[in-house]
Amino acid sequence: MAKTTKKKPSKTAKKTPKQAFKRKPETSARKALRQAAPPLPPPPLALGVSGAVLDRLHAVVLSRRAADPAISHSARLLARGTAKVAQKFGEEAVECLIEAVGGDRTALIAESADVLYHLLVLWVSAGVRPEEVWTELQRREGVSGIAEKASRTLPLAFGVQTTKIP
Repeated sequence: MAKTTKKKPSKTAKKTPKQAFKRKPETSARKALRQAAPPLPPPPLALGVSGAVLDRLHAVVLSRRAADPAISHSARLLARGTAKVAQKFGEEAVECLIEAVGGDRTALIAESADVLYHLLVLWVSAGVRPEEVWTELQRREGVSGIAEKASRTLPLAFGVQTTKIP
């Protein structure tokens, strides 16, 4: 009689989807290290880098509005209309969020730059100037988020007594 033996799965055997995403338990040493280590400070910015770059980029996008859409990416976006520009901005924002959750710092920085560029294109398309946004940010500066939100007047829906969620 032949003896049947059960084969052990090799280390290279394919894992089921459930097994592939199983996290290994964290060791106490690793957990202690993670909890004890303070976050690293951000690296210093290069000299000359500031928010003024957004104002300059806005001026470039504004000037490209009249350019040939076959040559200028900004002109092509603007020619498609505000709804399409807003859709593209949303796509870029989602890509930025994916990189943030994924933890890839370099990709997050690149996607953040894309988001800011597409936001500026959206502003140009909608006729918003950066100074208007900077003024609004300055108005909110120093006001707590809760107090600022409470100061807003929102229209009430028909038959609703309050906008507060219980």
